[in-house]
This record gives sequence, C-alpha cells and structure tokens, in this order.
Amino acid sequence: MNANMERPRVVIVGCGFGGLEAARALAKAPVDITLVERTNHHLFQPLLYQVATAGLSAPAIAAPVRHLFRAQANLTTLLGEVTSIDADARRVLLRDGDALPYDHLIVAAGATHSYFGRDEWAAHAPGLKTLDDAFEIRRRVLLAFEMAEKEPDEAKRRGWLTFVVIGGGPTGVEMAGTMAEIARTTLPGEFRRIDPSSAAILLVEGSPRVLGAMPESLSASARLQLERLGVEVRVSSRVTAIDANGLEVSPPEPAAPYRIEARCIVWAAGVAASPLGRQLASAVGAEADRAGRVVVLPDLSVPGHPEISVIGDLASAKSHVEGREPVPVPGVSPGAKQMGRAAAGNLLRRLRGEATQAFRYRDYGNLATIGRNSAVVDLTTPVGPVRFSGHLAWLFWLFAHIWFLIGFRNRIVVLIDWASAYWSSQRYARVVTDIERVVANQSSKKPPL
Repeated sequence: MNANMERPRVVIVGCGFGGLEAARALAKAPVDITLVERTNHHLFQPLLYQVATAGLSAPAIAAPVRHLFRAQANLTTLLGEVTSIDADARRVLLRDGDALPYDHLIVAAGATHSYFGRDEWAAHAPGLKTLDDAFEIRRRVLLAFEMAEKEPDEAKRRGWLTFVVIGGGPTGVEMAGTMAEIARTTLPGEFRRIDPSSAAILLVEGSPRVLGAMPESLSASARLQLERLGVEVRVSSRVTAIDANGLEVSPPEPAAPYRIEARCIVWAAGVAASPLGRQLASAVGAEADRAGRVVVLPDLSVPGHPEISVIGDLASAKSHVEGREPVPVPGVSPGAKQMGRAAAGNLLRRLRGEATQAFRYRDYGNLATIGRNSAVVDLTTPVGPVRFSGHLAWLFWLFAHIWFLIGFRNRIVVLIDWASAYWSSQRYARVVTDIERVVANQSSKKPPL
C-alpha cells in the first residue's frame, strides 16, 4: 500500500479563523488533511460591516480558500456543507450525500444569527455573518434613501429615512456609527428631494449600556462618540416585535411600549452556534449550551471521543490556568485562532503518544470603532489594562485590522480604500442589485424590504 494512504486522515470542518489556523498549524505534519468549507472563501469577519456599509468591496476582506492553501501539499479543499457527523463510524456526512472518513476531526463550523425564538424577524431585520448578509444590508440601506427620494408622503418618507440597529455589541456600534457617517457625510448633495443628513439612526440595546463586555468608562465613551455622530442610543430597551414597516420596543418602566416606523432594520443582537453543534453533541452524548455550542473538555475534545475537537464559536470552552478557576473563552476571533492552534497541537501530541494540554486563552483585549476618528480600545498587557478612546484609539484600531488581514494584497487594498474614504468622505462600493424587485413592490404598495 502506498505510504501516503497510511497517514492519519484529518478532516477540518470550516475555514473561519479557527479552521484556518488549525490547517496552517498542521502544514508540516505527517497527515492528510481534508478541509470542508461551504463557501469558497475565508472571510475576515471583523470588517464585514464595512462591506455592508459600502466602505469596502468584498475581495478586500475575503480570500479564496484554494489560494490560501495552494502551497500546502498535505491539504485538499472541498466545497461542501457538512450536515451531520457519525462519530461511531468516524465519518463526516455532506449535503450532497458524500461521506468523508477521518481518523481525527476538528469541527469549526462557526455561528449564525439568533433571534431568540423569533426566527420570523429575520426577513425584516437581517443579521451580519456572511458576504451575502453584507450585500443584503448594503442594498437595504442604500435603496432606503432611493425610496425616500421617490416618496411624496412625508410620514412614509420618514419611515424610509429611519434606520434601526438592534444590539449594542461591537457589530451594532460599528454599524450604527457608519450608517450615521453615510447619512451625514457621504450622501449629502446627491439627492434633490430629501436631505440624507436628516435621517434618524437609532441603536437599540436591551442591557443598560452598549459594549457591555468593555469597562464602563469605555462604554460611556462609546455612547458619547455615537451621539456626537448623530446616533440616538436607547438602552434597557427590548424589541418585542418586528415587521416590514417597523418594530415595537419595550422601554424601562414606567414608560409605555412604543412603535418605531422604520423600513431598514439591522439585527446585531444575538448569535447561535451552527446547527451542527447540537447534532454533534447528540451524536456523542455531549452537552450543548443554550446557544447550541458543544461543551468541550479542557483540551477542546468532546467527552468519550478524543479524536474529535470542537473550536471557535461552536465550542463552549474554558481557559485553564494553573492555580485559577477556569473562565469562559469569549467568542472573538483571537479565541478562535488560539483554539485552532491548540487543537492542532493536541492532535500532534496524540499522534506521538503524548498527553494533551489544557487550552489556555490569552486575552489581548477588545476594541471597537464607532466612526471616523472615533473608537475605543481596551488592551490587556503584562503591566495591567491600557484603555483609551477617540482619535488615537481609531488609529490603533485601523492598523490592528490591517495587520491581521489575510494576504498582502488585501492590506494594500484596504489601506488605499480607507485613505481615499478618509480624505474624500466618499464610499465607492455602492453598487446594489435587485432594484427592480424593490421598485415593483413599492409601486404595488407591498412592503419591499
């Protein structure tokens, strides 16, 4: 038998941050890797909102998976969607009916949107996880201004010029701030019947403050910077209904619930693990948390199946530091990257007959941009936390994201696009499609969005 056929077969599901790092960490290992990804690209999700708001084009933040691994001889890329995992037979089952056998499996299928049991809201308030999501949000935002330009009724026009972002985490804050920039600095002067700068941008958050994972001082700074951009921030306010024409909000008592007429709503309030998480947990007898993430052992494997590791947004993992209580790993890209490298390292230890190591997450901090010259940064350093906001934080955020982008070309493209946007206040990735459907629905008085 060919020696190549006797090498351990490793299947990696997903090419997000975790899957990408795991595959790269195994580049020189004596294994044969099959990487299964449902799209043909790796996506730099922290900048996805820039595509949604016409600041960047899709190729600037996405790289073809095959191109990324063209020089990695031990890896084969397959375009496909994993529907289930047969842990007893050690097979990964694909939607097209194919089955991939494995000796070791790393599952990094990522996350999707969570509407907290109200999935019907998705049609009216799209979330932001994929390029398709970004294109849909960009279409809705830009065409809302176009529909307002055509609408003679002032009340209906106001609905088109009201934009609501639900969720005050980093994605929600970044979306709301950038939408305010579009209305205040990009579009003025381009319309004759409306004033884009009069658009209302609302950020609705259920908890008492935005950026709840950050220190209270930075949260307050972020809110102040948003309000300076023209964003109206409403905290401690729960969304109770969403339809094609707006949403209903329950504010803090004793205020009464109220309705917001808005034709463009973006969902940034919740995430859930890929459905593959619950399927895998059921198949191996593991526990899944409320978000559908698989509860993993300290070395990121699942109970009773050391050959299966779960990482990234699909894993309910804890960081283990000797002498301290384990703490949950946050669902951020640095966590996924570190888990990918750790899972690959433990796989190699198993091949050598060595004991695996508990995962230890290294927290480097959090950062979020609010808009032009506005951001907040919370860094974790050996000498203690370093926190700052404003223009300096924005510059730090900008160069940090350029540094971590995939590929030299992507960095150059993003740097040029951002420099152009900064000096011209323009966004040139404003191409939208499917306009005919929107216009037809509007003329027939049907809700177009």
